[in-house]
Amino acid sequence: MRPGDRLTGLRTRHARELVEETLADTPITVIQGARQVGKSTLAREVVVGRDATVLSLDAAAAYGAARADPDAFVRQTDGLLVIDEVQRVPELVRAMKDAVEEDRRPGRFLVTGSADLLHIPGTEESLAGRAETVVLYGLSQGELAGHREDFVDRLLAGDERALSARVGTLSREEYLEAVCAGSFPEPLTRVGRRRSAWFDNYVKRITTRDAQSLSRLAHLDRLPDLLRLLAANTSGELVKARIAKDAGIPETSLPGYLDLLETLYLIQVLPAWGDNLTKRVTGRPKVALLDTGLAARLNHVTPAAMAPGAVSDAAGGLFESFVSGELRRQLVWAQTPARLFHFRDRDGREVDIVIESDGRRVAGVEMKAAGSVSQRDFKGLALLRDKLNDRFAMGVVLYTGRQPLPFGDRLWALPYSALWS
Repeated sequence: MRPGDRLTGLRTRHARELVEETLADTPITVIQGARQVGKSTLAREVVVGRDATVLSLDAAAAYGAARADPDAFVRQTDGLLVIDEVQRVPELVRAMKDAVEEDRRPGRFLVTGSADLLHIPGTEESLAGRAETVVLYGLSQGELAGHREDFVDRLLAGDERALSARVGTLSREEYLEAVCAGSFPEPLTRVGRRRSAWFDNYVKRITTRDAQSLSRLAHLDRLPDLLRLLAANTSGELVKARIAKDAGIPETSLPGYLDLLETLYLIQVLPAWGDNLTKRVTGRPKVALLDTGLAARLNHVTPAAMAPGAVSDAAGGLFESFVSGELRRQLVWAQTPARLFHFRDRDGREVDIVIESDGRRVAGVEMKAAGSVSQRDFKGLALLRDKLNDRFAMGVVLYTGRQPLPFGDRLWALPYSALWS
């Protein structure tokens, strides 16, 4: 595959529609996400044809003006003001709040941020009732292919007919290529050591410049080691004592570092789901890197290193992180509001990802890094189905084979590409 080939089908970001809807009825629209996921590009695409002023706080002049007089900065135009990387001047949050108090017209501000504004020192104003946040993650597989995914909606609707028609389109090796490429636009245009260099420089910049500007934690120099440890255990349950010890961070301080990585949109936390099914449910969350390309690089693994019989056993965790990342992206534009969890009890019964809608419908997703599936792979899903009865929509085991296969009432084995095909 030539560099850039995976971007040829890209037409638009699926979150664009939600951003435009928000601008139509909300004074402040916030696009948040990790650095280099395409926030600035999306903001500029949305404002084409609008009366808009676009300023980036990465530019020295704009940054200086915003710091000197935040109130004047946010009032410089009667049209839409677009502020890129707003987290660099937290005082602008208060200034926007005051401006909106005077004039609550929809579409006054469109701001982007490479960190969660609710967790940045200096942004004590919550903007509740005045702002709506759209989280932009890396490119989904559907965005790369040029079409909008509906897997989450179909799964929670129990649409077996639609999902069982999705025959696999990729081999195991091609899936691993997608996993190791990740979702950031820039490294998708690169291969080999040039892609590796991008990830290395990205980690260095985020853990030095960005983290230092957002946090006063005592051991920020150990953040790269913590990120590598989480990558090595990606999609594993969080054992705080072990991670803290290996990273050289006091266990009592570890939550602050995890919060920082989550604020920077580098990791995703999957809470434990219980729903009173059994008193033996474990309560530890799972933690995974949001981008599997970054996780693979931090693990120093390639598709070849994860081939059958190879030395690395990283494929299982990376496949699980890949799927949870794809589902999290789809939840931004899905018609069915839902949240992601994981399930495991002390008897060893588990489901990698539990999706629960706001209407309390539940679906389960298991992952295998192999091309075959057996009945025992459905043990956890069958438990959920039998305990939840009509609340259980559907359970699937995703695998690297090509054929959709039924395994009982509302249980299916599906190829990974069913997520986006």
